[in-house]
Amino acid sequence: MSTAERAAAADDGGELERLRAEVRDLRARARVRPLISQAQGILQERYALPDGESAFALMQRASQRYNVKLRTLAGVLVTAPRPAGPDALWFPRRVREPEPDLTFTQAHRSGSGSRSAVLKAVLRATLAVTGTDMGNVQLPDLARGGLRIEQHTGLTAEFVDFFAHVGEDGTSCAQAARDVAQVTVRDVESDPVFSEPARRAILAAGSRACHSVPLTTASGLCVGMVSAHLDRPLNGLTTAQTKALDSVGGQAGRWLAWHERTVVLDALEHLHALGRATRGTRLRRS
Repeated sequence: MSTAERAAAADDGGELERLRAEVRDLRARARVRPLISQAQGILQERYALPDGESAFALMQRASQRYNVKLRTLAGVLVTAPRPAGPDALWFPRRVREPEPDLTFTQAHRSGSGSRSAVLKAVLRATLAVTGTDMGNVQLPDLARGGLRIEQHTGLTAEFVDFFAHVGEDGTSCAQAARDVAQVTVRDVESDPVFSEPARRAILAAGSRACHSVPLTTASGLCVGMVSAHLDRPLNGLTTAQTKALDSVGGQAGRWLAWHERTVVLDALEHLHALGRATRGTRLRRS
């Protein structure tokens, strides 16, 4: 192949990757946009707002005030029961509880709304125990069901795109969520837990084994999932490793439940107060 041909091939490869990245970005936007639009419609009706832009601005202000992602805020907003009346508190009977402590990180002490920092710490702790640098954290998708990726490291863009949302079967993380128990996949290539498309996507990302750990509340409810991926088949984890991961999963699950009952609901209460105060007013996003 001549120099000119190699240059042309390189240009074609670069253009192909650019197009693939653009498609991944479009898919990511398409996953979030319907949820945001649904939340905007609810807010427009509830607070007599003149347009969707005003509803978005209302969500944005509450999101920034409490450091809660717009997607998270919208997901809770569309699934929570509406306020009892236009002048009522949204959640008048909720009991405020102290923030649970975490022994594997101090990220939660950085202030309310530090969920991203806590999830990153959960992922770091899990990867340290399992001895790998590939993994992800998933949270329940309140609007669609299943799990969605919230944090990840060491995984390809194609992997993150393929597993951005997973349903209730076809993956080890789905089984771990369903059983509320740790699941070890010793060899991705042969384990029957995976659907064939999922298996191919995992192998293409360089993962040959994985281990999923549910993040659980004190009552045993699964409120998230952390998974480690390894580039080699896995003989299994030791009792000490699974015990350490149980501790991380339990602490993280209790903290996530507290965060949703406290910080996220504080953000919704703030949004409700803003909506009442600006009823019928045209707002602009910052």
